[in-house]
Amino acid sequence: MFDIKTMNSISPAGIAALEKRGCRVGPEVEKPQGLLIRSADLHGLDFGPELLAIARAGAGTNNIPVEDCAEKGIVVFNSPGANAEAVKEQEICSMILASRDVLGAIDWVKTIADKGEEIPRLVEKGKAAFTGPELLGKSLGVIGLGAVGALVANIALEFGMEVHGYDPFMSVDAAWRLSREVIHAETVDEIYRSSDYISINVPYTDATRHMLNAEAFAMMRDGVRIINESRAEVVDDEAMTRALESGKVARYVTDFPNQVILKAPHVIAMPHLGACTPESEDRCAAMAAEELYDYLKNGNIKNSVNLPDVSLSRMGVCRLWVLHRNVPRMITSILDFIGRLNINVEHMINKPRGAYACTIVDLGETIGPETAESIRQMRDVLRVRVL
Repeated sequence: MFDIKTMNSISPAGIAALEKRGCRVGPEVEKPQGLLIRSADLHGLDFGPELLAIARAGAGTNNIPVEDCAEKGIVVFNSPGANAEAVKEQEICSMILASRDVLGAIDWVKTIADKGEEIPRLVEKGKAAFTGPELLGKSLGVIGLGAVGALVANIALEFGMEVHGYDPFMSVDAAWRLSREVIHAETVDEIYRSSDYISINVPYTDATRHMLNAEAFAMMRDGVRIINESRAEVVDDEAMTRALESGKVARYVTDFPNQVILKAPHVIAMPHLGACTPESEDRCAAMAAEELYDYLKNGNIKNSVNLPDVSLSRMGVCRLWVLHRNVPRMITSILDFIGRLNINVEHMINKPRGAYACTIVDLGETIGPETAESIRQMRDVLRVRVL
């Protein structure tokens, strides 16, 4: 039915979801209508005119030229929340690693392996070097209360922590997931000032780049412990290094090592393991595959990062899908044109998002390529599909 090219190792759960619907899926596919990827870098690639959508089996889309795709009428999907459980579990582990020097303790114990009967005495003598505070009674500040942040906030309450959360863009769904015991912070500065631990769970954007900088560190409590499951770029690594050296930050646990932060003291860096569980990879791939197929088959958009989410149950015998700029009288122009052809509109929807809008019209008659091309030639129309 559709040709889908994979550009990474994709979980069989995602492949199977497409193949059972008759799609041809694999890395060898040429001229695909869809791409199913994980971390493949698509910047600089020349997309063919037949490419309709890119589905990312994961949350981050920094590896995709999102805005360029929007201009070309290519829908970019991600799979938010599918890896949230895996990331939440790693964040809890990270808070404990940030509290007690578990890794140092394990390494030290290996050094006394040949001490024979002296080992128990050495253990009792040496363990004090690796102790640290409990989570119970401490304050956790969660920056970003999406799928992961809300889970982290809720589970931290179970550990007896006082939890403050900040997210100026929190969705209604996220608000329903969040415990009412989480204290709402009006500004991110409140998080900086009130937290013994800080958990970062925001997407990397121009607005979040280096949000943890020297000014932010100056507001924090001495000895704060920071967990970054967001992206490396949300932290100013030079400022973080100075904060670690001074003791302002007691420990920094990050899933995003780089040449700067690996040289800083009191850093625990992991190789982007947050979502690396078999269950998470299965869920991400399956969600991305479902989103991709529903769009290719029906024109429905869910979890797009560059174009409006829009969904319509099918009616009539033919579906007209139009992506256009979000300008006045666009819908009127499309409907007037259809009306002049004496074709009945059975059902329709229009959804805007910033500079773009998507209009889906279910028609009582089938339209041909000439009609679709006439609509495509309208001013401010970017892409037309007949489904």
